[in-house]
This record gives sequence, structure tokens and C-alpha cells, in this order.
Amino acid sequence: MADSVEILSTLKLVYTIYALLAISLIGWYGYRITQNGEPKQTVKPLYFWSYAITLAIIGTGLHFLTFNVVPWVPMDLNRANISAEKTFKVVYEQHNIMLEEKPMQVPCGKYVVFDAKSNDLTYGFGIFRQDHTLVAQMQVVPNNKNDLMWIFHKNGTYYVRSTEYSGPKGSQMIVEDAIVVSGCQEDDSHSMK
Repeated sequence: MADSVEILSTLKLVYTIYALLAISLIGWYGYRITQNGEPKQTVKPLYFWSYAITLAIIGTGLHFLTFNVVPWVPMDLNRANISAEKTFKVVYEQHNIMLEEKPMQVPCGKYVVFDAKSNDLTYGFGIFRQDHTLVAQMQVVPNNKNDLMWIFHKNGTYYVRSTEYSGPKGSQMIVEDAIVVSGCQEDDSHSMK
């Protein structure tokens, strides 16, 4: 399974190219209608609409081709048929993150659930690598079921932080070395201490 760092770098390249193609359509049209001198024939509607429709097909196609590559999509679609190896309880209250177990020892290649509960405000549960890139996150809303199912395929040490604005104190809601994944054949180079 690809991780979010690999997917994000690939999608950045693909969507940059796509955005430049879309911008070129606007530039092409703008250039043609602002030329000085004798009025020249504007862009033929056939070319304009062919280009615009091609961009729409490519844009839609990108989503269809990549939706199953994103790590959490298959898990979310099949969640009713997946049982977690372990569930970790996380409680949020008064701008504090309290873990039932620290560090949370996560076995490699096994599904785990992070069951978060807020007793006062809306917070976020974000899992981050040591280089500060995001692995996964969810919103933690009071009086609601807030759980995130995840599977790790690489060894590493991850930290947890709130990813939602909950006032000025929210920026300090960080738990270092909150999750330790072990037992994998490969290390996550972005998460090693």
C-alpha cells in the first residue's frame, strides 16, 4: 500500500500539469481576443469546446484512477467487514489529549482503531510523522462517535496533535511519541527518530 507522502508527491505533479493545461485555455482565449490591429478570427468554437471537454474528462478521469490508491478509501468502503486487532481510547478535555496507553504499541499490518472522545470542544486527531507530514486525521466532535481505523505498513514513531482550531491553546495540543509501530520489514524513513 502506498503511503500519503508518495501519493501526495505524485498528485502534486499530476494536478500541476492539469492546472497549467486549464490555465493555457484561458490564456489562449485571452490572447486571441486582445490582439491589436485588424480583428482576427477568434478561436473556433469547435477547438474551444473540444479542449474544454478534454480537460473535464481528464480531471474526472484523474479522480476515478486515483480514488483506490488513496490509503483510506478501501478501508472506509469495506469497514463493516474489517475487524480491528486493537482499539486505542483517546480523550480530549480542556485542551488536553489523554491517551489510555502511551505509547500506543501498534502491530505492523494489523488494523487498529483510534476511538476519540471529546468532553467539551471540537478537536482534531491527527497522526504525524517525525518530519511533520500527516499520516491520517479525523475530527473529534463532542457527543458523537469519533473513530479512525488505520493500518500501518512501516515501522516508525508518530506523534498526535489536534488538527482543529479550538482556541489559542489548541496549537499546544501535541503528544510526542504517541504511537510506535513495530514488526514491519521496512522502516518509515519520515518517522524514524
